[in-house]
Amino acid sequence: MKELRRYMRLYRVFIAQFFKKLVQSKADFLIGLIGFFLTQASGIAFLFLVFQQIPVLKGWTLDQLIFIYGFAQIPRGIDHLLTDNIWLVAYRLVVNGQFDRYMLRPMNVFLQIIFESLQPDALGELTVGTILVIMSLSKGIVIVDGVHILFFIISIIAGAVIYTAVKLLFASLAFWMKRSGPVLQTAYELANFAKYPTEIYAKGIRFIITYIIPFAFVVYLPASYFLKSTVSPMSTIGVECVIAVVFLGIAYGVFTWGIRCYESAGN
Repeated sequence: MKELRRYMRLYRVFIAQFFKKLVQSKADFLIGLIGFFLTQASGIAFLFLVFQQIPVLKGWTLDQLIFIYGFAQIPRGIDHLLTDNIWLVAYRLVVNGQFDRYMLRPMNVFLQIIFESLQPDALGELTVGTILVIMSLSKGIVIVDGVHILFFIISIIAGAVIYTAVKLLFASLAFWMKRSGPVLQTAYELANFAKYPTEIYAKGIRFIITYIIPFAFVVYLPASYFLKSTVSPMSTIGVECVIAVVFLGIAYGVFTWGIRCYESAGN
């Protein structure tokens, strides 16, 4: 408990310093936020264009897909907001030797990295996701009761953990590759496939996003529980939680192994 209080105190210090830097670059923040709104708007526009030609997609209606799309933005937005600094491991910190400073401080290295900054651009994802989910609630297509609300919160947290675990796992490859950004980018972008029903994809893609990099358990499968009363919470939310714990454990294990292999710049 004492150690937890220490880390929470340190987190407040880190974030206070981050906000001091943020107020010096308000334009960057606003441009980034607008950019994310436009990105999300283009995704929604794509759905409307598709459904002008195809009223029902593999048994799913436009309203249902809008809920899935909105639901997808919330765990991804939380991960983006809180742990976006992990990208620096993949692109810069290891290859430039800047990772040294984290190893010299008397603090957990992983927590230092994620404590160092927030990513305010993520507010665009979170705002769009929340609006789309609320719109779906108003149309009565989502099952709403105490149990489903509880599982919704659990699923959002577990989904954010899976996003972070995937990011950490592939970023950690930089300890051997020196720069693993392109590999991480490719893996992370597979999450875009999970915004839509997996039935529309070829078997190979379905297998990858379900069993290799399990983004289907972050978005599509949990979302189906909230839309269809016949779907079991244990086969969706329950499995999602197990995957979150296991995947984060593997990712953190690879990260700590990579730290032991780290040689700094020039060696």
